Amino acid sequence: MVPLTSCRKTRRGGIKSRILMLNIGRGSRLGNTHARIRAMGSMSIELGKNLARVHERIELAASRAGRHAEDITLVAVSKTHSARKIKELYEAGIRHFGENRVQERESKLAQVASLDAVWHMIGHVQKNKAARAAGLFDSIDSVDSVELAERLDRTRAGVPKEKRLRVLIEFKLDPEPAKSGVDEKELSRIVEAVLRLPHLELHGLMGVPPYFDNPEETRVYFRRLRDLRDALRSTRGTESLPVLSMGMSEDFDVAIEEGATEVRVGTALFGEREQS
Repeated sequence: MVPLTSCRKTRRGGIKSRILMLNIGRGSRLGNTHARIRAMGSMSIELGKNLARVHERIELAASRAGRHAEDITLVAVSKTHSARKIKELYEAGIRHFGENRVQERESKLAQVASLDAVWHMIGHVQKNKAARAAGLFDSIDSVDSVELAERLDRTRAGVPKEKRLRVLIEFKLDPEPAKSGVDEKELSRIVEAVLRLPHLELHGLMGVPPYFDNPEETRVYFRRLRDLRDALRSTRGTESLPVLSMGMSEDFDVAIEEGATEVRVGTALFGEREQS
């Protein structure tokens, strides 16, 4: 697994360089991308067009917010999608990939082991799978309890300090009982607990809002997550908790406008799920 430090040197997935490669910078159009996508080798036309559209959406949303697109990490959510598609996106410059289940990451491991990529666990981690998750992923983005954090920490005992496991705390933005995440009353306590664990490195918060047909309705939820992160920063300094992982295929434009530093994009990149 690639160290996260090496990823930072490539500007978190190389969004800017990929935009230039596909010639879809500020104000440009997608109408002439066919020939460029063909020139990218084995990537399918459909996947290449999807990637171009996603980059354009990131660029435009960042511009509207007065931000730089290269400061936003694109995490390609490869849930149910083949190792072949992952490799095609990797060849196009994507360096961050997200999976929802430990078992699926294990099933693809041999086929993608040669990729110098960063792997994010973005789904709920069952406590009895914490040890496996800690060994398979570079980042656990869905920590939702002190017990889970402590299990991840114990698994990493003996690993050099500079290789601490990167984690995000998942905040419960969706009030549905079945949805996972930490509520506001518990957030500060869990943050403090994770910060004390020697083998974990807390980078920020992750959240999933309820689904709306109109993505604009998610704005208030993204703003709430940003405000919670900023409140936590007020006692730790403005450089703490730099990551806000929020926004998916249907609403990541709004999330970027509200401060997302990482967006988790599946369907808009890969197309519809390949399997159940």
